[in-house]
Amino acid sequence: MSDNNEEVQKITLVDDDGNETLHEVLFTFHSDEYNKNYILLVPEGVEEDEEVDIQAFVFDPDEDGEATEGELQPIEDDKEWDMVEEVLNTFLDDDSNFQ
Repeated sequence: MSDNNEEVQKITLVDDDGNETLHEVLFTFHSDEYNKNYILLVPEGVEEDEEVDIQAFVFDPDEDGEATEGELQPIEDDKEWDMVEEVLNTFLDDDSNFQ
């Protein structure tokens, strides 16, 4: 368990069948190249060494800088996906305490 006092932001995603799953916000970032904000999510309760699918979306943060599921938009451009994957890989390489 982490000694980090920072509260983990969570968001509920609903799939096409109406199933709800709780996700933790891994991180958010802004791309000047695309002039968009991005949010990366992992399923809640992931163990440190567990392999998971990280989900990424474009989002428009509210006045507090947070997002709700209704504000998430899919990333549809392959070059945009490549940029997001590069940022994610840099984050994972730099974050030795990924949890």
